[in-house]
Amino acid sequence: MRIFWLAPWYLLVAASWATAATEPIYLSPAQVDFTGVLAPPPADDSPAGIAELEELRQIAKTRTDAEWRQAMWDDHNETIVIYNDVLGGIELMSLPKTKALFDQVQNDRRAATDRAKDHYLRKRPSVRDPSLKTCGGVRMPLSSFPSGHSSWGFASAVVLAAMVPDKEAEILARAKTFAESRMICGMHHRSDTVAGQVLGTVVAERLLAHPAFRAKFDDAAAELRAALKK
Repeated sequence: MRIFWLAPWYLLVAASWATAATEPIYLSPAQVDFTGVLAPPPADDSPAGIAELEELRQIAKTRTDAEWRQAMWDDHNETIVIYNDVLGGIELMSLPKTKALFDQVQNDRRAATDRAKDHYLRKRPSVRDPSLKTCGGVRMPLSSFPSGHSSWGFASAVVLAAMVPDKEAEILARAKTFAESRMICGMHHRSDTVAGQVLGTVVAERLLAHPAFRAKFDDAAAELRAALKK
């Protein structure tokens, strides 16, 4: 159990949680060195950090009901179902090899992202400004950077686009809206989502270059392409 003091005005209230480290299947920490690909987030009291929080306040004032509903849906669906509509309504979770492959993408993406979160320990926007409404309360208050949803969106998008290259533009566009939902939700700053995009893309590219992953990728791609032809 790790305990962190958030700020003096919390009057000795600590944010604590127990985390079980996610063990990567394919990519070791050395193969995904986040310090080599991510610029650190801006300090909360820096001009950039202050501007990021103000951007979220403006988003909260102008977001539509439809945008909020979509952000809430995205908050609860961090799986490959986010691409069902992009691929014509196919149920991706019903394809066993495809589901298994993306479960592995999710695992290695989470392992890399959690290492970065534990390193940077950035406060969530709603910890900095409790008036911000979020999609699901304050989860793991010191885990804002990088965004896990954003890293999942782009890790899965890059792998899926390699399987269905004629849908690449639509798949990447969905990953972008999925990442931006995190700001509509009040869960992440913009630099958190950008860092998630970078890290997720790196994870995907290195998985696609890994021989053992690539063998499973080829089987899943064949399964998915056959299903899309039906």
